[in-house]
Amino acid sequence: MIGTSIWDYIFIRSCIFFLHWIAPLSILYCLTISLVHPSPIYVSWILEAWATFETAFYFLVYLPRRFYLQAAATHPTPACGERRRLLFQRCYENIPDPERYLSKWFLDAPASEIKRENVKDFFRWAFFNTGESGLVDDEELEEYIGEMEKLLGRKLEAGRGNAKCLRLTLDKVDMLHRSLMWYLCVFIVDTIASGYMRYHSFNFHRTSLLQFLTIFPFRPLALISPHLSPAKTLTYWHRPHTSKTRLPILFIHGIGIGLYPYVNFLAELNVGDETDGLDGELGIIAVEIMPVSFRITGEALQKDEMCHEIHCILKAHGWEKFVLVSHSYGSVISTHLLQTPHIKQKVGAILFVDPVSFLLHLPDVAYNFIRRKPIRANEHQLYYFASKDMGVSHTLSRRFFWSENILWKEDIQCQRVTVVLGGKDLIVDTEVVGTYLTGADYGSRETGSWKEGEWKGDELDVLWFRELDHAQVFDKKGTRGRLVDVVRRYCTQK
Repeated sequence: MIGTSIWDYIFIRSCIFFLHWIAPLSILYCLTISLVHPSPIYVSWILEAWATFETAFYFLVYLPRRFYLQAAATHPTPACGERRRLLFQRCYENIPDPERYLSKWFLDAPASEIKRENVKDFFRWAFFNTGESGLVDDEELEEYIGEMEKLLGRKLEAGRGNAKCLRLTLDKVDMLHRSLMWYLCVFIVDTIASGYMRYHSFNFHRTSLLQFLTIFPFRPLALISPHLSPAKTLTYWHRPHTSKTRLPILFIHGIGIGLYPYVNFLAELNVGDETDGLDGELGIIAVEIMPVSFRITGEALQKDEMCHEIHCILKAHGWEKFVLVSHSYGSVISTHLLQTPHIKQKVGAILFVDPVSFLLHLPDVAYNFIRRKPIRANEHQLYYFASKDMGVSHTLSRRFFWSENILWKEDIQCQRVTVVLGGKDLIVDTEVVGTYLTGADYGSRETGSWKEGEWKGDELDVLWFRELDHAQVFDKKGTRGRLVDVVRRYCTQK
């Protein structure tokens, strides 16, 4: 993630301005030369051809795809009343600021406009996966409203106000156009990352050749790699596991430009093995999640589909036990794996870096990623390059169901877990998450001693990086080194 200095702001805004205006200017140029002969502007044939391709891409690819991606989400079957009440109770017990909770879910609307019927609309979506009033037990809703009023310490005014709540899977899929120039940049970065991965002894496992055209920008390596993925749609990079005494590593990346930001981290996991006298190398499987990697591709896999394909990969390599490492959105996939009994039993220990799954009922992740108006440089970077990407926006709006993505402490109480948090994270309220994980008092967030705790590696540990933003822990060798040390120790502790 970029910084927040004035130079960072100028740089990122300049990049966005350049990339955003490529398509409008290309369309304007093509319209001009179609109406005026000869063209009043001299342009080389290369730029003319590029403008033509950009125009065609906008009208023939982006606009139809934007329309197609607005299709309604297929929600999971709502839980039974007993499980809903348990979920609500867990959420209710972990809302440190009830007024802020409502305000952010209702997009900063004033409290006077958030009335009883508005909150019912929100609860219908949040706990019943619907926006239709006739499909929900009103008695159960009234029960939840009563509990919310106790938490607020006031009665909600009857009727309906002007406030509109954030309902990700019911709201429209909000996206921005990406030019061919941007996808050329993605292709170059992907090529560089692939070169690095091959240099560090990783093998690329492709899917069927018939699926080559399902990912854009195209990936030449998917045509020539001799290694075939046992999964139907998931590709991944694999480094063979040769150690007899240590556990291999399953890595799941976050939203971004694929594995490029993690190459050094993955490579450093095996640095020093020879000098340390260890028996062989740590095996690594780094799964690629293409729908959140700035590509044009198919829809993100549903929870059960993703778990099935990852299980096929683990089975193909004979992994009966492994260390699970994930970053940001990868914590959602990790949550699904931990909810799948035959996969959870294979997990030896877990490293969550900048996780979004903890306390997902709070509005911070959804609001900051989807609806916040950007001001600082890092917020503009997140908004334009991530939030408004076609694949990312569709994944979060049509394939992201918070109630099956949320992770509670109780779900990992028998695991060895380390959670890495940045003090300046622009997506997650890391103060609240750290307080929750360590059992500290919400009232003493700023002075919590948990931030200075030492890593023990036996139960639940929290590593706090006071000055780091989301994903910045991977940028420098010093901070990466602490993650590498945690993972290597977990691998040793069978």
